[in-house]
Amino acid sequence: MFIPTTKEEMKKFGWQSCDIILISGDTYIDSPYFGTAIIGHLLIDAGFKVGIVAQPNLNIPDITRLGEPELFWGVTAGCMDSMVSNYTPTNKPRRMDDLTPGGINNKRPDRATIVYCNEIRKYFKNTKPIVIGGLEASLRRIAHFDYWDNKIRRSILFDAKADYLIYGMAEKTILEFANKLKKNHIEEIKKIKGLCYISKEKPQDFIELPSYEEVKKDKDKFIKSFEIFYENNVPEKSNGLVQKQDTRYLVQNPPQDLLTTYELDKIHNFDYEYDAHPYYKAIGKIKALDTIKFSIISHRGCFGECNFCAINVHQGNIVISRSKESIIKEIEKMIKLPDFKGIIYDIGGPTANMYEMGCKKFKNSHCLKKRCVFPEICNNLNNSHFAHIQLLKELRNIKGVKKIFIGSGIRYDLVINDKEYGDKFLDEIIENHISGQLKIAPEHTEQNVLNLMGKTGKRELIQFIKKYFEKNKRKGKKQFLTYYFIAAYPGCTKKDMINLKEFIKKEIRFTPEQIQIFTPTPGTWSSVMYWTEKNPWTGKKIFVEKNQKAKEEQKEIIKKSR
Repeated sequence: MFIPTTKEEMKKFGWQSCDIILISGDTYIDSPYFGTAIIGHLLIDAGFKVGIVAQPNLNIPDITRLGEPELFWGVTAGCMDSMVSNYTPTNKPRRMDDLTPGGINNKRPDRATIVYCNEIRKYFKNTKPIVIGGLEASLRRIAHFDYWDNKIRRSILFDAKADYLIYGMAEKTILEFANKLKKNHIEEIKKIKGLCYISKEKPQDFIELPSYEEVKKDKDKFIKSFEIFYENNVPEKSNGLVQKQDTRYLVQNPPQDLLTTYELDKIHNFDYEYDAHPYYKAIGKIKALDTIKFSIISHRGCFGECNFCAINVHQGNIVISRSKESIIKEIEKMIKLPDFKGIIYDIGGPTANMYEMGCKKFKNSHCLKKRCVFPEICNNLNNSHFAHIQLLKELRNIKGVKKIFIGSGIRYDLVINDKEYGDKFLDEIIENHISGQLKIAPEHTEQNVLNLMGKTGKRELIQFIKKYFEKNKRKGKKQFLTYYFIAAYPGCTKKDMINLKEFIKKEIRFTPEQIQIFTPTPGTWSSVMYWTEKNPWTGKKIFVEKNQKAKEEQKEIIKKSR
């Protein structure tokens, strides 16, 4: 079922108005890959009338297309931070956008969350509450470094002049918020987990972060602020936070409880269309559909905690896996779609091979003393590929499925260190689940850079490369590896890139295509390093390349090795 995006569609549902209107910087694709679709179906399932206005045209009052909601507005920039969507790592405008009909990047404004909130207030004075969420809002919820302004910005909740901010994976929080607002229990709203709001007073028993003015002037206080913020992202173990922004305070309630497998299954089993809404599809081809339409999410969360990745702060470092029955049910729905050709293009999550992995000691929680896989794999980690192997075996035997590929990246260090099932998993995917190439992300090979990335060394990489190609040779297959590397990361010099080039020549023997210049995104340790030019754990100064031409030169060192 498509969620209404025009008044004509609302009338077909018998609605005179919507309870909730969702505004998104992405086009509307009705798929569990898109947060707006998930939230819309979740709220409809709970009895609310929901409409979506995707990529509103700012040259006309397009945002008014569905009228004014009875309860609240929900605003998101989309699946990515709008500045990352709109600009390359060297700050050049991106011309193309896979999540815009026609592919031209001309529909999503810079700082989309702020722009959409202003647009709502432009046409609706004293309107219903505006709630912001999604990745952009979530990662910018406290005072943060902004690469594009090259300065510390205050919480996006203040700049957007929104009423509330919901952070993280928002399902439980948004549902609780909608129900309490419907009952007019306004004071109870301020107690909801996973929610931020602005207050004139500091709540008791919340941890106070250094203020916006302090972190703007003092880089050590900025590091301390982010450290406290980062450590208070674990459900069941985290405190509420408060940060003074002007004369008022940003209040961040403790994180929302994680979904159970049952709840995650329910979200994925809503009546999705697995297609773009006809209103938007008529405008032009949406390239993202090529990869996600017939792909399956098997789990969410990632315990890798790479320092350049925002997943920990938004989605969490605890893996929640769907049940096998739920995944089978979704595939059976896909099989009935008229354009399904028998191919599942991807099954995975943020890291494909973390299905049903997690801490043996803490269920649905996380150890605050050390990381799961860095500098080495923790003994308490259930690093077993057994469940994943069994899942893949059962899925490929479903009638109507010709092939299931793993298109998302895997952690090769997990494979190498799983002494019981790692080899079997690799055999399984080489034989049945690779479409010519497998994605891995070493990111770098120099230990000083890897330490700042929170990534393991090259020993496991060399072992994996050797093992992968030996197994392919024995099976009579010619399948390749796609390597992802990062240039100009904090701590990385030209000499480090030259050493990486020599490693590539010796061990990989061809030049990887996927070389990305580092982008410091909000909500990551690497953005802290970029701004402060310090190792945040030792306080020692590190080299940070900030010249755009020199960043390109680091990338060219690898490209010229062809």
